Amino acid sequence: MSEAELSVIIPTYNEHDNVRPIIAKLEAALTGIAWEAIFVDDDSPDGTAREVKEVSKDKPNIKVLHRIGRRGLSSACIEGMHLSTAAYMAVIDGDMQHDETRLPLMLERMKNGADIVVGTRYAGEGGTGDWGAARLGMSKFATCLGNFLLRKNRTSDPMSGFFMLSRELFDEVAGKLASDGFKILLDILASSKRKLKVQEVAYTFRTREFGESKLTLSVLGDFAMLLIDKSIGRFIPAKFVMFAVVGCIGLLLHLCILGILNLVFRVEFVYAQIVATLVAIICNFYFNNIFTFGDTALKGFKRVVGFVLFLLICGVGAIPNVMLAKYLYSGHIYWMGAGAAGLVVTAIWNYAVSSRFVWRK
Repeated sequence: MSEAELSVIIPTYNEHDNVRPIIAKLEAALTGIAWEAIFVDDDSPDGTAREVKEVSKDKPNIKVLHRIGRRGLSSACIEGMHLSTAAYMAVIDGDMQHDETRLPLMLERMKNGADIVVGTRYAGEGGTGDWGAARLGMSKFATCLGNFLLRKNRTSDPMSGFFMLSRELFDEVAGKLASDGFKILLDILASSKRKLKVQEVAYTFRTREFGESKLTLSVLGDFAMLLIDKSIGRFIPAKFVMFAVVGCIGLLLHLCILGILNLVFRVEFVYAQIVATLVAIICNFYFNNIFTFGDTALKGFKRVVGFVLFLLICGVGAIPNVMLAKYLYSGHIYWMGAGAAGLVVTAIWNYAVSSRFVWRK
């Protein structure tokens, strides 16, 4: 087979039943085009990588990168693109919800000078299929946030997972892309410092035939992390910002529970404080595991061990908090300022140690 002109990058996790059908669809859609498919599989327990390897024995243009100990849609796409030598690269989901018949038109647009072509659900004849009102509303809200971040490289569907770009554009932004997260298109558009030639091709999002949806709370967390990283990430690490946000939510929850127990149910202050503290720590751990450290989220028994470590770290972090606050307050610093300084020290300690020992990669 001659060298591929187009590489189709397909990130997968538990898509065994979709491997052969999507290859057949690509073969039908890309007739006459020198193409290859690069499956990037995150060690799927259902044997997705093994299935691709079996198919590749008779089809040299089908390849698989079987990743062990690494996961995440964005990093999978990035590694797949690095593996490719084609002039053009497309990203398409492995669940056949994207319309592969639009790939030839996208390739034609690329050859006519586009830097990137976005498969859009929100322009022309595009559509979202059988989405409910809640999911559609969330998607459109995320689209507005995404375009607010982009400004100069806007598109009607910056959250799309279906797009094609040139080798030159990828080489330009590769070093700036975040490996965490799932919205690789938004990251590419935001990472380019120049005004790109962005074009769109409309398609209708299909209903999944096999497997389960990957849309979870952690996906929303990844999106929030990307927005933070591309807006203020150059000044403050995005994960620390998210960790602080979760901490603020935990603080508000702590105060609410403390007030309800002590003022409404007349629970003695010390006991109310203990309960409120434990609930806040549990919630902080839970939300950090989903949102802040979603790329290394703990599961099963590891989550139990991680919570115990997190509890110990928070306990140790309370010591410098109290000591600093007491020192500042004794020096006639207003109580609110002294308390805030103590909280900042604790937040930095908890984040630094937790990221190193609880959610380590």
